[in-house]
Amino acid sequence: MVQKLEYLKETPSQTAGPYVHIGLAPGAAGFDIYENELGRDIAGPDAKGERIRVEGVVIDGTGSPIKDVMLETWQANAEGVYAHPEHDGEVEAGFSGWGRVITDFDSGEWGFDTVKPGAVMGRNGRMMAPHITLWIVARGINIGLNTRVYFEDEAEANAADPVLNVIEWERRRATLIAKRTERDGQVVYRFDIKLQGEDETVFFDI
Repeated sequence: MVQKLEYLKETPSQTAGPYVHIGLAPGAAGFDIYENELGRDIAGPDAKGERIRVEGVVIDGTGSPIKDVMLETWQANAEGVYAHPEHDGEVEAGFSGWGRVITDFDSGEWGFDTVKPGAVMGRNGRMMAPHITLWIVARGINIGLNTRVYFEDEAEANAADPVLNVIEWERRRATLIAKRTERDGQVVYRFDIKLQGEDETVFFDI
């Protein structure tokens, strides 16, 4: 007698819901759970280089800010060294190069303080312009989105960056460039992320 095999159906995918903040960024969500919450201090007090703030909003296809986004950041220090054992060199005490922030539940604004990273060596032996990598998750996003923040005052380095040069259209490259301003004596880079529509931010499949 041949037994008929019954196969299980694929489990439905699920996007990151509103409760992701309680587990991953409870302090920012108003829950005092951890003494030292991961991802709040990216550079530490002893990091060299220019202190900066990066901020923006994540915008959906209708042009509205999304208010339940979580972003993770990854960057080198001012000398272009990552806090990772596979990378040569040492970083300053307290420099993690990694951060985690969530958007404001009312305005959708997000932001973090760090030091401006230096140029880093790419896998192909070519120098990459100073940049910060972002990973973005939110309700409605099945798979986290990866993008980069480059700096408008690094025009020469940006022009030679091997990743930026893969993007054919200049208008598309511009979606990865943060605008430099100053507020109350602090350097602020503005980087708004558009998920869909005109001038959609470039995302990377990594």
